[in-house]
Amino acid sequence: MEVHENGGSPRQSQSLSELQIVTMMSVPPLKMTEPRAVRKVLVSEDNTRAIHGCYQVVMYYENLKEKEHGWCLAGLIVESLARVLLDHPLLAGRLQRREDTGFEIVANDSGIRLLEACYPTTLSHFLHLNEEQHHLVFWKEIDTQYPQFSPLFYVQVTNFECGGYSIGISCSLLLAEVFLVENFLGKWAEIHMNMSPQHEEIQTPIFHHPRLKNPESLPPDIISRTQRQNGVQSMVFTITTEDANFSMELWRELAMLCVKEAEQKLSTNLGSEFSLVVKESSEVAKVESCSMNGWSVEGMRVKHEMSASRWEEFGVYEVAFFEGNKPVQVSCWIDSVSDGYAMVVPLPYLKHKNACAVIVVSPPLSSL
Repeated sequence: MEVHENGGSPRQSQSLSELQIVTMMSVPPLKMTEPRAVRKVLVSEDNTRAIHGCYQVVMYYENLKEKEHGWCLAGLIVESLARVLLDHPLLAGRLQRREDTGFEIVANDSGIRLLEACYPTTLSHFLHLNEEQHHLVFWKEIDTQYPQFSPLFYVQVTNFECGGYSIGISCSLLLAEVFLVENFLGKWAEIHMNMSPQHEEIQTPIFHHPRLKNPESLPPDIISRTQRQNGVQSMVFTITTEDANFSMELWRELAMLCVKEAEQKLSTNLGSEFSLVVKESSEVAKVESCSMNGWSVEGMRVKHEMSASRWEEFGVYEVAFFEGNKPVQVSCWIDSVSDGYAMVVPLPYLKHKNACAVIVVSPPLSSL
C-alpha cells in the first residue's frame, strides 16, 4: 500500500499521544481448562530478570467493507479469542512463584487482557509519520514479587478515523514459541473467519458500541503501561544439526554461536554474560546465566546449518481476520529486556531430526 500524508486538518495535526483506551477486559478460554497445564520455569534468584521481556507485533488493516470496521472486529474478537485459547491455555494463565524451582506458568484461566482504543488520525497519516507505533500495543511489566497478578498476553484493537484499524499483540517471551512453532495467529484468524454466521446479524457488538459518541478514556492509573526501551534489537535463527541429540550443553553452544553472529550483524555487544532460556519441553523451561568467556566458534564439533530469519517471516503478513483483507503493514519487535538474552525453542514441525530456533536479543542502549 502506498502511504501518504492525508491532508492537514486540525484533527490530524493533533499529537498522536492522544490515544484513547476506551475499553479493557479479560478474555479466558471458552471452557474451563481441565486438567490445568503447567510449565515450570527453572530459574535462580540471580536470574529472575530473565522472566521479563515480550514479543510485540502490530498488524495494520484498511477498512475494505463496512462490516470490517475495527469497532465490529473488537466486538466479535472476544469469542474468537476465547475459542483459540482452548488450544493455548497457558496464554490465559499466570506466572506463579515457587520457592524450590523459581516460577511456573499455570493455565488458571485468568484470561488475556483485551483493550480497545481509538486514535485521532487516519491510518494512512499514521503510517506516513511512522511514529509512536508502540502506543498501538500494550504491555505491563510482570511484577516479580506478585507475578500472579500480571497477564502474560495482551491484545489491543485500535481504530483510526478512516475506519482502518490495527491489532497489537504483546506476549511474554516465555511463551513466544506460539508464534514460532504453533502458528497461533493463523489459527486465531481462521477461527474468527469461520465463526457462526449468526454474528452477521449482530447490529451492535457486545464488546463496544460503535454508535457511542465521544467515548471517554479509562483512568490513567488503570491503563498505565511499561515505557518502551529504545535500542533493543533482535534476530531469530533456525539451526539444524546432524548426528547429535539436543542437550543443555549443545543448546548452550548453539546459543553462543547465534549470539556471536547476531553481534556482528546488529553491530552490538551482548556482553560476556547473557541470560539463556531453553524450552526443554512443553512442561519445562530452564533459565541460566551463560558466559562467552573462552568460547570460540572453532571449538564446535557438531555439524550444523544455520540461517537467519525475521519475525515477519513467521506468517504475520498472512493473518486476515476478514476474507481477503491481509495486513498492509506489519511491525515486530522485542521489548522490556534489561540484559542480553537468548532463547532456544525446539522446532518439531521441521522434517530434520534436530532443529531449533534461537532468539537473540540485545540489551537496550541505555544499559550498554
